[in-house]
Amino acid sequence: MAKLWTEPVTTALRADGLRVADIDTSATPGFIGGKQLGKAMLPERGELLSVLQEKLFAHGRTGGDRKVLLILQGMDTAGKGGIVRHVIGSVDPQGVDHASFGVPTEEEKAHDFLWRIRKRVPTPGQLGVFDRSHYEDVLVVRVHDLVPQSEWEQRYDQINAFEKEVADAGTTIVKVAMFVSLDEQKRRLRARLERPDKYWKFSPADITERAFWPEYQKAYQAILDRTNTDYAPWYVVPADHKWYSRLAVTELLIDALTGLGLDWPKAGFDVAEQLRLLDQS
Repeated sequence: MAKLWTEPVTTALRADGLRVADIDTSATPGFIGGKQLGKAMLPERGELLSVLQEKLFAHGRTGGDRKVLLILQGMDTAGKGGIVRHVIGSVDPQGVDHASFGVPTEEEKAHDFLWRIRKRVPTPGQLGVFDRSHYEDVLVVRVHDLVPQSEWEQRYDQINAFEKEVADAGTTIVKVAMFVSLDEQKRRLRARLERPDKYWKFSPADITERAFWPEYQKAYQAILDRTNTDYAPWYVVPADHKWYSRLAVTELLIDALTGLGLDWPKAGFDVAEQLRLLDQS
């Protein structure tokens, strides 16, 4: 690992001072192993991720209060679904709380924009995954003028306050912004249209949204500038190479879970006595 990563993944991908316009979406920051080695590493690193996640789950089942929340943001086809399937799919599903936030329902619209988000914050021992999140309310909402600017402008501070509250309650927050190029997005959309088994993943709105690319870039720059905090940092993942984005997110989660310093809970009973009783049963 040390020879394939030139620096810690958290350093290589940290968004501090980064300009969206300068992102090379085909780059593999910090990783020099190449596609073949990167893909080969995924199963092994997935096994480690699974062990660490199981320790978190066991911690929660025995009275611990720690949780991890992975927030995934990115344009259509950036690979968020692939992260859920190939990275989160490598761990025990009973310890995962996956939420996907699309267009709000009428009930959700009747409440504050964070109302539906608060309901899905992970509970102790859980690895929460937000596939899109509260950031939709300063991305899509901003780009399409769905609410007045005076309203969405306030949301950056509200988001920071919300995430500070969540972090203070024992949640490690990992925010990942996935960036794909306009050309790569076109290629992936075409691939969906050329395969009947992928039609379900395509929406005509995906093409419509491409016309707003510059506006989305500005909106993403704003969230990186205004919501990148020490307690909830942003990590920017170039996503033209699916193998790299999956490996990078795997490593970010391994780092977050390792940082919790959790071990297997000790038995709350006399093991020797239970073995004796078992032998007599």
